[in-house]
Amino acid sequence: MAELGRKTIHQFKEADKTPLVLVLDNIRSMHNVGSVFRTADAFLVQGLVLCGYTPTPPHRDINKTALGATETVDWQYLPTTLEAVQQLQAEGYAVMAVEQAAQSVMLDAFIPPANQPLALVFGNEVTGVDAAVMQHVNGCIEIPQSGMKHSLNISVSAGIVVWDIFVKMKK
Repeated sequence: MAELGRKTIHQFKEADKTPLVLVLDNIRSMHNVGSVFRTADAFLVQGLVLCGYTPTPPHRDINKTALGATETVDWQYLPTTLEAVQQLQAEGYAVMAVEQAAQSVMLDAFIPPANQPLALVFGNEVTGVDAAVMQHVNGCIEIPQSGMKHSLNISVSAGIVVWDIFVKMKK
């Protein structure tokens, strides 16, 4: 582990975090949840908010893909995504949905706010970010796609967006 430069759980907890929170809006798949935990660990994300019927740790199917990230990444559960959005905004976060929408900003053109923490809402695998939540977010980010489907798995979307935001925030 030392040769790979991996942090211990204690080192991870003490490390400076990326000022980014990921909000999971009614995610069905435990494997998707575990994958998002792993992505959050990889990029030192501040934390996750699991909402609605999104499964929560501990569970063996989450752990199967999280590979221990549920022990490093801070998380909380809130009954509704709208409650999470309102709480984060009250704490000073800019909250952006990751969704295909009329007024979305393409990810490659999105610039994270300079002196404000950011929260990203990722929606349900089938229905996306809830329409009521979309009315309360500060904006919407869309991943540019060129294929026929114009659809990505939530764990893939999280990986793409979190990496992009991480790089932009570090500059």
